[in-house]
Amino acid sequence: MTPASGFPVLDTAFDRLSAAGWRRAVLAALSMWVFAVGGAHAQVPSVPGSAAQRETEPVFDTGRWHLPEGPMLGFVEIPAGSFPMGSNPLIDPMAFENERWSETRRQGAVDLPLFYIARYETTVDQFRAFMEAASYRVVEMSDLVAGTHPVSGVSWTDALAYARWLEVELTKSERTPPELRNLLMNGWRLTLPDEAQWEKAARGTEPRIYPWGNSARKDRANFGSVGPVPVGSIACPECPYGLSDMSGNVWEWTRSPYLPYPFDPDNAAVNLQEDALWVMRGGSFNDVENNIRTAVRGAADPGARRPFIGFRLAIVRE
Repeated sequence: MTPASGFPVLDTAFDRLSAAGWRRAVLAALSMWVFAVGGAHAQVPSVPGSAAQRETEPVFDTGRWHLPEGPMLGFVEIPAGSFPMGSNPLIDPMAFENERWSETRRQGAVDLPLFYIARYETTVDQFRAFMEAASYRVVEMSDLVAGTHPVSGVSWTDALAYARWLEVELTKSERTPPELRNLLMNGWRLTLPDEAQWEKAARGTEPRIYPWGNSARKDRANFGSVGPVPVGSIACPECPYGLSDMSGNVWEWTRSPYLPYPFDPDNAAVNLQEDALWVMRGGSFNDVENNIRTAVRGAADPGARRPFIGFRLAIVRE
């Protein structure tokens, strides 16, 4: 089954492939998808929602790496505990085969320790601060759109480079709030979320199809549009943990390799083949409603830079 727009997913023949054939088929499908949409340039659409919704837009601190104001600079605590991962087609008829937990189970239960995740996707201003400070080059500065839009066109390795730089800055700077600095000085690390952490942050402890419930809503996410909107500009009061843009706007890299379920947190530490793909989540502005669900799984080569792929960071204990 392949949606009309967005990432190609496993069809009914896919699960009959060998492990090697499975990987080659994913790569082939990805190549066709990237060729079809990768050359498009994102436009900047108007922000959906009421004026009252837009009044909730975040405030960023230009003196602290353009991160959101607050005692944790925009990082939100996700409590420890179990959540349902994957899709049950009896509840979600749009579920793809690669969201199935196993041959005998539609969904799994994953128990995660406490972690923190960014309330918002990483912005152009935040990534530009890194590029200027570290003399890091991804694209010409003029190619980046407005500062509070999500940064896009960045690879998996670009995202991790930003995370490492920001962790060093936050750890050494007196401008870092004490609570956040103490975490980073005591065994916590700034990185990409794995796909289980991402999914729990998106759906909470309920098997929601979307972060806000079980029906697609254009007033809760930016999808089916012509380009990204500023992060946090679409209010979602029903979304778990107060996070923004977990559906749509830009796909978000994770630190999980793209492998069949069941999810194994140790997979991120194994030596992977050179053709490994990395999971991205959430869908983007140019996707249709079935590709912005909490359980949908996309993937791309770690070097891919596309105008619909960005990221958000997490703080995890290692």
